[in-house]
Amino acid sequence: MTTSARLLRLLSLLQTPRDWTGSELAARLEVSARTIRNDIDRLRGLGYPVHATRGSVGGYRLEAGTSMPPLLLEDDEAVAVALGLRTATNGAVTGLEETSLRALAKLEQVLPPRLRRQVSTLEGVTQSVPRRRSGQSVDPAVLTELARLARTHFTLRFDYSDRRQETSQRRAEPHRIVNAGARWYLVAWDLDRADWRTFRVDRIQPGMSAGARFTPRELTDAEVEALVSRGIPPEARRHQARVTVRVPAAQLAERFGPWIGRIEPLDEDSCVLTTGADRIEDFAAWLAFLGADFQVNEPPELVAQLRVLAHRYARATT
Repeated sequence: MTTSARLLRLLSLLQTPRDWTGSELAARLEVSARTIRNDIDRLRGLGYPVHATRGSVGGYRLEAGTSMPPLLLEDDEAVAVALGLRTATNGAVTGLEETSLRALAKLEQVLPPRLRRQVSTLEGVTQSVPRRRSGQSVDPAVLTELARLARTHFTLRFDYSDRRQETSQRRAEPHRIVNAGARWYLVAWDLDRADWRTFRVDRIQPGMSAGARFTPRELTDAEVEALVSRGIPPEARRHQARVTVRVPAAQLAERFGPWIGRIEPLDEDSCVLTTGADRIEDFAAWLAFLGADFQVNEPPELVAQLRVLAHRYARATT
């Protein structure tokens, strides 16, 4: 194995999230411990921040540095990153499309032909449906900062504008960032209200600041999902509707989960669904996916749109 090939193999090992002892690295690369020490010095000279700790549990590991050094990716990792960058162009994060395309261009330039063919084959049989933008987008820098504060457990102070456009100052312990459809939410412990809250990231005003460190509170993934679902009530949408569905409430809830809206039992065989949507046209078409008979109680505009669709479908079958 040449020195260059050995350095690349050593770098690949150090990129795994663990500490490596000098003897482990020497055994893997079939060289002496002295050679490993020399190779570590070479990597440091190239700008890779290789940290070493002494003692029985010590070893080498690659840490974050002041600049972005080249990364080594396994074949399947490179393919996954290329496909992920492709799909990122349809996201709801402002400016991410152009950044993703620049990164993809750099990656495809150095992909071996066999991997480039694999990516092209997968893209050829995969289609992304662009999402209709609702007008809200977020700054990736805001998402990055929220993620950093949640990971390092620092409190956060920010101005927040609710759906009535009323602004208030909030103090919170950030816990999780959640993507729900085309929107991003921050799940956090509200210090002033002493309770969990969800905040739409696009409504967080510029100028948020970090505070003191905190001890994170326990919150399961299921509880996070329930909080986000509770934080997106039907009245937060442009149009709201009440629909009687001819299935038991438990069956409808199991089929769609908490995201669908509020489900209230009417009797053993039916329930009332209170839900919302941003477009009446989408609302009318979506009701067909309930998989059961239904009757719209309100609003009248939805009833009218259903009649339009009914006539359209009838003409399509004659």
